Amino acid sequence: MTAPTTFTAALANEAATAHLMADLALLVGPGDVITLSGDLGAGKTAAARAMIRYLADDPALEVPSPTFTLAQNYDLPFPIVHADLYRINDASELEEIGLSPLPEGTLALIEWPERAPDALPEDRIDIAFSHRPALGSAARAAEITGHGKAAAQVARLKALRNFLEDAGVLNAARARMPGDASTRSYARLIDKDGTSILMNSPRRPDGPAIYGGKSYSAAVHLAEDVKPFVAIDNGLRAHGFSAPAIRHADLDDGFLITEDFGSGGIIEGDPPRPITERYETATDMLAELHRKPLPESTPLAPQVSYDIPRYDIDAWLVEIGLMLEWYLPDRGADVSQEQRDQFVAMWRTLLEKPAAAPRTWVMRDFHSPNIIWLAERTGILRVGIIDFQDAVLGPAAYDLVSLLQDARLDIPEQLELALLTRYIKARRATDSQFDPASFAELYAIMSAQRNTRLLGTFARLNRRDGKPQYLRHQPRIWTYLNRSLAHPALAAFREWYAANVPPPLS
Repeated sequence: MTAPTTFTAALANEAATAHLMADLALLVGPGDVITLSGDLGAGKTAAARAMIRYLADDPALEVPSPTFTLAQNYDLPFPIVHADLYRINDASELEEIGLSPLPEGTLALIEWPERAPDALPEDRIDIAFSHRPALGSAARAAEITGHGKAAAQVARLKALRNFLEDAGVLNAARARMPGDASTRSYARLIDKDGTSILMNSPRRPDGPAIYGGKSYSAAVHLAEDVKPFVAIDNGLRAHGFSAPAIRHADLDDGFLITEDFGSGGIIEGDPPRPITERYETATDMLAELHRKPLPESTPLAPQVSYDIPRYDIDAWLVEIGLMLEWYLPDRGADVSQEQRDQFVAMWRTLLEKPAAAPRTWVMRDFHSPNIIWLAERTGILRVGIIDFQDAVLGPAAYDLVSLLQDARLDIPEQLELALLTRYIKARRATDSQFDPASFAELYAIMSAQRNTRLLGTFARLNRRDGKPQYLRHQPRIWTYLNRSLAHPALAAFREWYAANVPPPLS
């Protein structure tokens, strides 16, 4: 049994309590249990209310005390139940209100846990509030204890609070920012000096070591800690591109405070659609990046460099395999081992072409959610890049596919072709050896590879990680995939997919 982890936070006022709960919200999720104890008026409900409002990104959200309803449910980024056990006389009563057992996939905030101690799980976070009148009428202390698996969360909360204090922003207001498909989480920090972005990037491999003794993230060269982000950020800024300045960093624990690029995007409307001028500038930015001779390593810290991994055939095949592992079973497709072997062999041969192509920095997810429009800047500096920790050395076509076949946004085929032509013209203007036909073939190959991977990735996010919202993107991915399969170099693949891969549910 893991020993409990405990630390105490001094809270000068209700705003400090809200900051603590916002910090904790970065580290918890569905299935976690947080108990809130203390005397009447100690701040239990205020703490729960602060976390719920933070997760809702609505500081005015009505969050009543559940003293009389016993439990109040919220459907936010994930389900939350806020319970008050003060009127519970026996743990058996919890079953009547749906709290025994605690609902799965739900974050539970439980006041007065001492009324039903036997009903609490071993893995939980206890927060005990107490008055500190010597420090002021509104002052409180919070003793935070992590039991079982939650001990690591509390240890990380303590490290985060120390990091924020060292950076001088412990008293900054927090505003929630949407996360992504990774384990990272983000908050906007707001104080008298302006705004900045807090990144929480815990070291964590993606999946068990089942790919030749490696985790999925290691096999395909995904970042498992924050160091690649810092190194690539340094490299992009040194080469004249708009990546956020890093203001404070803890490379070991995985915390960063960076420049805030704001929220200007390259899409507009509902449903969202591309802003053509901004997509043109993003295309120009890629052309400029790809025409530069870029090093295979970049500075991480004084006297320390980061070697950028190569995006190779083995990594591409592991990614493609996600379709066989996750997407096909979801669609009830039964593919024999012989067919699987044929599929992998076909891909291995085809991928020799991009593997032999000139290598550049490939950011891998260069698309609308990760591009901030910096209107106050000029030229390609208006393209703010915020997601590049998974950067690798690979073919230039890959990031252009990411941009022009956005997994979360419908890019009309006419616009895709116009921007592809724009990119090719920009490359030819500075390199007479640039071959448009060869590049178009590489573009189709990397499109088929990426979209095959995404079908499997989104199925895995649903089934393994409990994120069904990604399934809605699969029909779009299917459309992009079929665009690329129309290229003559992919004729055999077009036949294999038609025979063995059912389309996603619309």
